[in-house]
Amino acid sequence: MSRHATALWHGTGKDGHGHMSTQSGVLKETKYTYKDRFEEGPGTNPEELIAAAHAGCFTMKLSFVLGEAGFTPDEIETKCEITLASGAITKSHLIVKAKVPGIDKQKFDECAENAKANCPVSKLLNTDISMEASLA
Repeated sequence: MSRHATALWHGTGKDGHGHMSTQSGVLKETKYTYKDRFEEGPGTNPEELIAAAHAGCFTMKLSFVLGEAGFTPDEIETKCEITLASGAITKSHLIVKAKVPGIDKQKFDECAENAKANCPVSKLLNTDISMEASLA
């Protein structure tokens, strides 16, 4: 499997502007600027997209890991916070809340740690990955 996305930028880093598009069309010329990335603005930015990718990948991997352990989750919600500092992504923090019938906290934590270590996006990121995992 191979997927792609495209970014187009005009002008300087601080005063320019650009947009990003994805192969699927989910993003289609979605704007991004310096302000969107480093201040507050209405567009997206690469760090937000990495957070979405990590949350989505981890959540699906956790569902697979739970299934392999004999559990079917009713719901898994993951928030991912990406930290950008000194020109580098320095941390990805996963906050996981799940409803998994019949599982105890120890087994859930074991499954969550497995998913954190083995989801493809976790393997891609060269940064500190931390996690808080709780059962509802």
